[in-house]
Amino acid sequence: MQNFDVEEIKSVIEGLLFVSGDEGLDLKTIADIVDLPVEQARELIHQMQLDFRQSRRGVQIIEIANTFQFATLPDHAKYYEKLASSPSHSTLSQAALETLAIIAYKQPITRAEIEDIRGVKCEKAINTLMSKKLIQDAGRSETTGRPILYRTTTEFIEYFGLKNIGDLPPAPSIEDSDGVEEEVDLLFQKWNEQKA
Repeated sequence: MQNFDVEEIKSVIEGLLFVSGDEGLDLKTIADIVDLPVEQARELIHQMQLDFRQSRRGVQIIEIANTFQFATLPDHAKYYEKLASSPSHSTLSQAALETLAIIAYKQPITRAEIEDIRGVKCEKAINTLMSKKLIQDAGRSETTGRPILYRTTTEFIEYFGLKNIGDLPPAPSIEDSDGVEEEVDLLFQKWNEQKA
């Protein structure tokens, strides 16, 4: 077996675990990629786990169902919860911003109505906005299937520095998906200037 730079291989494994995300990588895949026997790859990962603990890193390498992946430290959970519940400390994707603008101007509105305007599915965007407490369930529509209605929250009003929902800038033309992105950019650019 040829010599190899242990620290370089550890660095490669760290990058591999990073790009693999929540799926992680199994030991054999890691070993094949770095061209090492499985047991040698396992030993390097164990060394990395120890290195991370000793240097008090904010992440750790864990093994779940025979795969290795990055995870945050349980002791820091309260900080992650604060981040997740604070809309002012995280950004929204373009899809979430578009969905939020539609809800703000058309509330209360169903997911199907939002999707008709945007022309694409918006379940993920709605879930993101709900988790950031920018929108909430506003009851059920009286239409077939009684879908959930969505509306903005007090946190939405506070986040964008409004006195009330009536302080929204004039409604952009968002009846179809063609101009939604451009209108949303203009709307949120104005709000971002107010926040600066």
